[in-house]
Amino acid sequence: MRLLLIGNNMTKPHDARSVLYRKLSEYASSHPEQTECACKIMRFIEKTPDCFVRSHSAGHITGSAWLLNPDGSKALLTLHRKLGKWLQLGGHADGDTDTLRVALREAQEESGISGIVAVHTQIFDVDIHRIPAHSASAEAEHWHYDVRYLLRAPHERFCISSESCALRWFTHEEILSPSFPVDESVRRLAKKAMQYNV
Repeated sequence: MRLLLIGNNMTKPHDARSVLYRKLSEYASSHPEQTECACKIMRFIEKTPDCFVRSHSAGHITGSAWLLNPDGSKALLTLHRKLGKWLQLGGHADGDTDTLRVALREAQEESGISGIVAVHTQIFDVDIHRIPAHSASAEAEHWHYDVRYLLRAPHERFCISSESCALRWFTHEEILSPSFPVDESVRRLAKKAMQYNV
């Protein structure tokens, strides 16, 4: 009922944004714990025709990958060069309105692994997070409206890209350890992945 009340105040876009808008609506209906976040992203999409391009400097849509190893026991994290944090793989849509395709592309580019596939095509998680200003690249503070997917790699061999200081496969138990330095949204991804029979 809460989603319906929120949805009544929204106007569904009738252009390339509509597919992601519909997927987020479906996700919010089946994941009540993330309804508020999903609806905030829907509002952003509704009000922002250029939401898929990074030139919209206040914020933009991004696509992320929770990349599993072949048996699903580990996830590949990047020690992000700019942010200095262990994070899931992912990045800017750069005009692509298919966030699953963005997640697959970014996972391959950042890991060097070919043959990555989606465990399923539905949205796995959503998050909105602030990206601090970065003087070296002249980036102002902005927001990422992140749509996340559960992916699987065919093997564990990777290559480190220029965007990463390091890459490493971690078990979900390691990620969930209180001593492991990750954001709560990354822990949430690990918890969700452990609930799937993958």
